[in-house]
Amino acid sequence: MADTLFERQMAMYTTYHRDRRNRATHFFGIPAIVVAVLVALAVARVEVGGVPISLAVVVAAAVWLLWVILDPPIGLAMALFVGPALAFAEWLAATRSLSAVWTMFAVLFVGGWALQLWGHVYEGRRPALLGNLFQALIGPMFLVAEIAFALGLRGDLRQRIERVIAERYPDYAATPGLGDTTG
Repeated sequence: MADTLFERQMAMYTTYHRDRRNRATHFFGIPAIVVAVLVALAVARVEVGGVPISLAVVVAAAVWLLWVILDPPIGLAMALFVGPALAFAEWLAATRSLSAVWTMFAVLFVGGWALQLWGHVYEGRRPALLGNLFQALIGPMFLVAEIAFALGLRGDLRQRIERVIAERYPDYAATPGLGDTTG
């Protein structure tokens, strides 16, 4: 069976996230960055069919649709994260001052990146998205996949990703893998 785009992208992303400490920092850093971006976008309003909605809703819907296309089960599960993140961003933009919104954005965005960069010190590799910007969209899916694997779900996907790593990135095939909490 041919590799899917999602499997190839997840394989690449995984090779940059083999160290458990790096993965742990990403479980906080990625959500912080996603929420920060949604907070910033929630301030901007656009009209869709004559109805004013925030740019956060438009972008979140588009990205979520892409996630569902890439891998339907993981993509659908992403709604469990994106929904509350979007609701928080919308609430913040509607109930707080613009300066409070931008302060929250800055704290979450800078803090999220600091955590991720700290994790990559342990990994000994630069962030994956520096070589492929699409990896920024894969990061949140990686977290959901990691949770699924830890729960014993999607073993088929885990095996396919590890096979792609063995074929395309053999130097990383022997290191701790997806869902592994020991490496």
